[in-house]
Amino acid sequence: MTASVLLLPGWHNSGPDHWQSLWQDAHGYTRVEQHNWDFPLRGDWMIQLEEAVLANPNAVLVAHSLGCVLVAAWASHSRHAHKVKAALLVAPADVERPEMQHMLHSWSPIVRERLPFPSVMAASRNDPYCSLLRASALAHAWGSRLVDCGAVGHINTDSHLGDWPEGHALLLDLLKEKNGH
Repeated sequence: MTASVLLLPGWHNSGPDHWQSLWQDAHGYTRVEQHNWDFPLRGDWMIQLEEAVLANPNAVLVAHSLGCVLVAAWASHSRHAHKVKAALLVAPADVERPEMQHMLHSWSPIVRERLPFPSVMAASRNDPYCSLLRASALAHAWGSRLVDCGAVGHINTDSHLGDWPEGHALLLDLLKEKNGH
């Protein structure tokens, strides 16, 4: 059975020029929609992910920013995390930073449990929302293989990566591993 790909955008969603949106358009991947992209509540987002995984067993998750924190929180609570085959975690958001507490209070503390599925984290050396040191610590806690993408900001539209072929290559590697090729 081929794995389906679930896209998990971060806070404020991923706009039309974001690599997640470009991948969705080019490859037909499924975006997990949230009720409120601008005032995210962790519990609400976890329910949406739970429903998406139940509808798409054998999924590979592709999370960006707050989506990475969502994956960790969801995996620690869900009885269905075994249905996920792998995850690509891109530019995790450090929601524990003091300036993030006002808007993202329900997201702290970040769950630091090993994910029950294989994962790769792509992180940047100059991400304004999470230092590489912090991303490395999260990757270690989650059991993720860390990929240093260099100095490419938050790995989003502002990074001018287009459809980010290097990231898609990471995803294709995960899909190959999970499909036994």
